[in-house]
Amino acid sequence: MIEERVLLGERSYSIHIGRGAFELAVGESAGLSCSKIKTAVVSDAKVARLHAEKLSRLGAPSDRMEKDGTEKSKTFGELEDLCSRFAGMGLDRKSAVFAVGGGVIGDLVGFAAAVYMRGIDFYQVPTTLLAMVDSSVGGKTGINIDEGKNLVGAFHQPRAVFADMEFLDTLPKNEFAAGMAEVIKYGLLADREFFEMMYALEEPLNPRHPRMAEAVGRCCALKAGVVSGDERENSPNGGRSLLNLGHTFGHAIEKCAGYGTYLHGEAVAIGMVMAAEFSVRMCGLKISDAERIRELLLRYSLPVSLRRPIAAEALLEAMQRDKKAVSGSLRFVLMDEIGKAKTQPVDSAEVLDFLKSFA
Repeated sequence: MIEERVLLGERSYSIHIGRGAFELAVGESAGLSCSKIKTAVVSDAKVARLHAEKLSRLGAPSDRMEKDGTEKSKTFGELEDLCSRFAGMGLDRKSAVFAVGGGVIGDLVGFAAAVYMRGIDFYQVPTTLLAMVDSSVGGKTGINIDEGKNLVGAFHQPRAVFADMEFLDTLPKNEFAAGMAEVIKYGLLADREFFEMMYALEEPLNPRHPRMAEAVGRCCALKAGVVSGDERENSPNGGRSLLNLGHTFGHAIEKCAGYGTYLHGEAVAIGMVMAAEFSVRMCGLKISDAERIRELLLRYSLPVSLRRPIAAEALLEAMQRDKKAVSGSLRFVLMDEIGKAKTQPVDSAEVLDFLKSFA
């Protein structure tokens, strides 16, 4: 079992990674019950069907509920429903919630935990690769509104994260691939050795690959370090915003194409190709490096271009609503080289010109 730590003083917590990590979550739940602390379990409905026996050991039947794990669940209506159900179950300020599912479940349940009773404890039990390496760690929670993705939310750190590789065995291939976009992202932004390791693998990573848990652990360690130093993304130079490599483009693609048209990781994959090509133009990234990034994404059957054209003007408008925009100025995460990223303000006219040239 691999353990990483997010260091945030009294709010520090552990990330447990490996086959069998779910048993640690069961033990945590049992310990809370013994302490007379009321708990609730909110799981992805699909995960609940696939892993019914496993989930039956986490909390009592009356404490468990299911939610749809797609982006359509990240709404005010679903948030209100969760909070109402928490109240109906008798959860109080000392209670805790377990979020069992992918990024949507973690974001929604985490936000509900952040606002219910002005904040109660919650635990992340990520069941997708994307959630394991990205959304379950760091305390970003939230929902979508018509104007953009994750524009309403809160920073609310989990008490612990339990990433059990066994959940990946039943993950659809396209969702595993979507998670690999985030895995590859970590190599691009700060760990060239990790990128080169993935590039050199004779057999691409898969749920039962002998280096799978190591790869997840490496991503979590990098994110833990970044979050510990810049929890609320306030650093003027890099910091947590570096974790958004490819996301400014990716979020705009999701918004303009319609949420659900692309899996989040698929949109991020296209966004990273766009970021790489933009880095060639703006930062002198080698064209050969941009081509290698595209090649590694293709090995995991990830899209590297838009399935249908989106107007450059529409993408730019979506980007101007991005959370990283400051006083109307767009900021992008760009690369000087693989493993060395930075944030950089870019003029809107320059961005629009690039978007019009992207194919």
